[in-house]
Amino acid sequence: MRRKALTLRKKLIILYMLTVLVPAVIMILILPYYYNNLFIQQTTQLSGGTLMSLTRNVEMYLDDLERLTITPYLNDDVMTGLKLKASVRPDDASEYAKFMAEKAFRQTLPRQLKNTRKDILGTILLPLDGSVYIITSVDRSDPVPGFNYKIQPWYQKAVLQDGGVAYISKHTQNYLQLDVPKEVFSVSRLLKDPDSGKPLGVIMTDAANIVLERIVSDVKFNVTAITAILDENYQPLYSNHSLTGDMMKQLAAGKSHVKGDNDSYRVVTEKLQKSGWTIAVLFSDSEFRSQLNWIYWLGTIFAAGGTLVTLFLNLSLTQWIVRPFREMVHFMKSVQRGHLDSHLEIRGGDEIAQLGMTLNTMIAQLKEMIDREYRAVLGQRNAEYRALQSQIQPHFLYNTLTSFIGLNRSGQSRLLEQAILSLSGMLRYMLEHRDTVTLGEETDFIRRYGELQRMRFGDKLQLKIEVDESARNLHLPKLLLQPLVENAIIHGIEPMKQGGTLCIRAEREVTVDGAGAWVSIRIEDDGVGFQPGSQGNSVGLKNVRERLQIFCPSAAFTLESGPGEGTVATLRIPDDK
Repeated sequence: MRRKALTLRKKLIILYMLTVLVPAVIMILILPYYYNNLFIQQTTQLSGGTLMSLTRNVEMYLDDLERLTITPYLNDDVMTGLKLKASVRPDDASEYAKFMAEKAFRQTLPRQLKNTRKDILGTILLPLDGSVYIITSVDRSDPVPGFNYKIQPWYQKAVLQDGGVAYISKHTQNYLQLDVPKEVFSVSRLLKDPDSGKPLGVIMTDAANIVLERIVSDVKFNVTAITAILDENYQPLYSNHSLTGDMMKQLAAGKSHVKGDNDSYRVVTEKLQKSGWTIAVLFSDSEFRSQLNWIYWLGTIFAAGGTLVTLFLNLSLTQWIVRPFREMVHFMKSVQRGHLDSHLEIRGGDEIAQLGMTLNTMIAQLKEMIDREYRAVLGQRNAEYRALQSQIQPHFLYNTLTSFIGLNRSGQSRLLEQAILSLSGMLRYMLEHRDTVTLGEETDFIRRYGELQRMRFGDKLQLKIEVDESARNLHLPKLLLQPLVENAIIHGIEPMKQGGTLCIRAEREVTVDGAGAWVSIRIEDDGVGFQPGSQGNSVGLKNVRERLQIFCPSAAFTLESGPGEGTVATLRIPDDK
């Protein structure tokens, strides 16, 4: 039983699969790099959203502290006491007024601050008379005697804010009598008389640094990260891992990639608008790489295996598919050397075999056709003539059809209809099975051609056709003038900014002795012209010369031009009538 041959389609599918395998292997090698970048990008985006949530939590906490600093404004007794202590002569006040002021500072204000959060360590109120009031909700403590508050940076910063909130970076409570001074961050404010705008004192609320640790620990990233909260001078308020001095400098410089002692980190930052503090999250590059190691190994295994399989199958199948085509090439070379009796041996029944059989049939038909052409040698002159005529290809049709689309879209249906009628008349003229036409028919065709070109160029093209009645019946090859008119428009007038004029004149001339007559056809444009000799071998001009010579060997064709001087093409054809 004859074995069924594989079709060429199946062979090509197999070859296609093998061809795709190599790029696939290459892609597998690239995939680790792609996934590395993708993983980093997605982690950064997700972490950016988490970082915004962390920023909002810190800002909310700072808002709580900020609200505590405006508590004195909410109690008239406290404000009265502050005004009393800020007056020029506080000792002139009555004992009752002094009593009420002290009561407001020691009882009323602490009551208002009593229910605050436990992580808020306390509030210190400093009226202008030098008195000090410590309000705590945790451990009772007294102020340090003789402590100069006014030279402290936090006090001066509150004064500079002039009633606005001042955010104080990490510092110790060195103004309290504590066994071990605590590190805190604070919010302070200069209290002012709402009526006169004069200063009344400074209030500052302290919060334990541990609260920042609590806020940071509540937010989880999808990878291990260093989270740091930095003040406006990029000094650490809190960090869940230690940062070296060099890393702090790189963060302060705004680096997006920070190098540490043993690792490098990608940095995502978010700035707290009110306080000017910065929250920075540093992602370890080594952790990214460790999570992607398995992709590298998998890519290497697939690349190695795929390459070996591809090489083996490619070598096995190349001869199977390429050998028939090599035989065909050898056969065609034999035919090229003139051995038309050669015959290609066909094996199998797939598409390649069918192609070989078709090739044998084609060579046989070619041999028969050559014999027939030798027998038809007497018709060679007419065949050459028609071949030259068939070289004329109206390239303007592409632009004309495009113009039709423009007329249709602009709603100019009447003009579109007229243009279609002109084009149909031209096509009917070109498709007529006639080798020669009269000069009148040819110029009528040129007039329609000019109308279609004017639809494209508008007022930029002016066309004048003047033909003597005595010359209209002159016979000449069909479409002889069209290449000259097309060259004049495309190469002469179109490059001009202001446009130009194309004139076609035809007149009959009688020789001096009256023995004969000529018709002179002059195609003249005032376009850009060209350097004599540079266009003499163009396809269009060569076509005109050859067709004119075949039609009438005694006819003459001349071409005159110069840069910026326009172009004149003249045909002189004998008129035998």
